[in-house]
Amino acid sequence: MRRVVITGAGTINALGADVPETLAAMREGRCGIGPLEMRDVDRLAVRIGAQVRDYDETAHFNRQQIALYDRFTQFALLAAGQATRESGIVFTDELSMRAGVVMGTSAGGLRTQDENYRAVYEEGKNRVHPFVVPKLMNNAAASHVSMQLNLRGPSFTVATACASSNHAMGLAFQMIRHGMADVMLTGGSESMLCFGGVKAWEGLRVMSKDACRPFSATRNGMVQGEGAGMFVFEDRDRALARGAPILAEVAGFAMTSDASDIVMPNKQGAARAIAGALQDAGIDRDRVGYINAHGTGTAANDKTECAAVADVFGHHANDLMISSTKSMHGHLIGGTGAVELLACIMALRDGIVAPTIGYEEHDPECALDVVPNVAREARVEVALSNAFAFGGLNAVLALRAA
Repeated sequence: MRRVVITGAGTINALGADVPETLAAMREGRCGIGPLEMRDVDRLAVRIGAQVRDYDETAHFNRQQIALYDRFTQFALLAAGQATRESGIVFTDELSMRAGVVMGTSAGGLRTQDENYRAVYEEGKNRVHPFVVPKLMNNAAASHVSMQLNLRGPSFTVATACASSNHAMGLAFQMIRHGMADVMLTGGSESMLCFGGVKAWEGLRVMSKDACRPFSATRNGMVQGEGAGMFVFEDRDRALARGAPILAEVAGFAMTSDASDIVMPNKQGAARAIAGALQDAGIDRDRVGYINAHGTGTAANDKTECAAVADVFGHHANDLMISSTKSMHGHLIGGTGAVELLACIMALRDGIVAPTIGYEEHDPECALDVVPNVAREARVEVALSNAFAFGGLNAVLALRAA
């Protein structure tokens, strides 16, 4: 089986418009969560979120493109452009046949849906724009990335709620590893911060009205975010031959299903995914130094995840660092694992572990080293990225320092 490395990364999220800005914010423990700016916000019970602020779509796209690109597609295209530029890769006609894109998103063009439902049901309009369907479909971002970059290999979208990005990246990894492709653009994008999107999440009663405080005894729910993260995954031998920058190696991947409850997490399912990723990578659990946690800030998720980590790692769990960067950039739902992978790369490449900010009080059910409030310098050889979704769908990636 071939080895797979990451040769480029791109992002836009509440912490920054690119990777350097995002990593700087993570190092500083900066919070991207603030008051929501949107129509009818006064009708919402939850009025905070991690929005991409001061974003001007006209600075990046022309009028014809804006008519066709939902906000989640715009974010994906911007992040994919950054990733390919850093990688220095050129998709020749020959390579394009061996390159594709796998993207994660949960809601796709939800903002487009929301705007058009409002136009039809509230404003009484009888017609919508002819591009509404191609703008809102979940595969829109993946399709536009493939068209922009001339990727003619396997391309599709994964929609598994909060695990979408990790599932997408795991599948891209497997395709290269087993020879189905040589290069894959992969990651995720989400933009659910519209009135209907926030109102729907309110109904679940898992949202915080003031802050995201993962693992803290004072936590009271999750906070939505938006944005995208995209990466160039590449066959290692090919990357070395062309002198590409190698950010990290993708060493293993596992996915499991709880098969127990549509919303409540399950310790056994999460533990099997964590252990499976290590087994797939052929890495001893004692070599893991950092875990980027799913860490939503809900009572159920955080204690269940900590219990799963303790089960898998035993005594070594006390030596692990585990942090949730959702405390800073919010929960990007289908795009969250992609942005969080940046924190793993930072730990492996730069020796800096992003903190869990907003931590106020010790919770005995989350008695692990959660890197509270302040980033930490540490040598990390292996990092894991956890994603545990509604529907009981779990996806864990194992990364190794290049």
